[in-house]
Amino acid sequence: MNFSEQVGAALPYLRRYARALTGNQTAGDNYAAATLEAILEDRTVLEEANSVKSGLFKCFHSIWGSSGAALDEDVSPSRARAHDLLSRLTPNSREVLLLRTIEDFSLSDIAEIMSTDVGEVRSLLEIAQREMADKVTGNILIIEDEAIISADLTGIVELQGHSVIDVARTRDEAMTKGAKRKPDLILADIQLADNSSGIDAVNDLLAVFGNVPVIFITAFPERLLTGERPEPAFLISKPYREEQVRSAVSQAMFFASTETLKS
Repeated sequence: MNFSEQVGAALPYLRRYARALTGNQTAGDNYAAATLEAILEDRTVLEEANSVKSGLFKCFHSIWGSSGAALDEDVSPSRARAHDLLSRLTPNSREVLLLRTIEDFSLSDIAEIMSTDVGEVRSLLEIAQREMADKVTGNILIIEDEAIISADLTGIVELQGHSVIDVARTRDEAMTKGAKRKPDLILADIQLADNSSGIDAVNDLLAVFGNVPVIFITAFPERLLTGERPEPAFLISKPYREEQVRSAVSQAMFFASTETLKS
C-alpha cells in the first residue's frame, strides 16, 4: 500500500480509539479530523515512526495531550460525571489500557505513541487495570446467539463484579428479556441466530430505556467504522480477548449514554 492507503487503513481504528476516550462519536471524530489536518501540514511524525499506524496514533496523542481532553461547552450531565470520574484516574493510564487491550498495540508501540519507555507503559497498564476494576459495576444484558460465547462473556463480566440479567439470542428475545429490567450496559453481537440484527435489537431497547451504554462485538469492525452513520463508542473485534472485554466494559460503564446506531 502507498502512504495514503496506509493512513486510510489505520484511520477507522484511530476513530474507534478516539471515541472510546471521549465516550462520544462526534467528539472522537473531531480529534481524528484534527489529527488528519496536522498530518497534512507535516507528516514527519508518520515517516519517523515504526509504522504509519503508530505514527498516526502518536500524532493524535500530541493533540489529545495538548488539549487537556476538554469537554464541549454544551455537555450532558452524564458525560460531565464521566469526565469527573476519569479525571481522578492516574494520568495516561486509561490511554495505555485502551491502546493495549482494544487496539492491540505492543508495549514498545505504545511507548512510541506516548513518547515514553516500555517500563512506564507496563506500570501504567497495571495501574489502569487496578483503578478501573473497582470504579463502576452494574447489570448487563448480553445479546449473543452462540451459547459458548455468551457463557464466556457472562463469566468475564461476573468476575468483574457485574451481574448478567439475561442472555438473548435474537432481536425479539432481546426486546422481551430486556424490557423486564433496564440494564446498566448492553453487550451485543451484530449478527444474531435468526439473521436478525443486533443493531436493530439495541435500537429497540434504547427506544424504550433511553440512553444506555452499549458495546458491540463483531468479526467485521470495519463495517461499523465508516463514518457514514452514527457508530458505537465501544466496539470489540472478534475473536476477542478477555482483557479486551474487561477493558471495554469498565470504560463503557463510565459513560451513561451511547450513540444510537441506525441500520
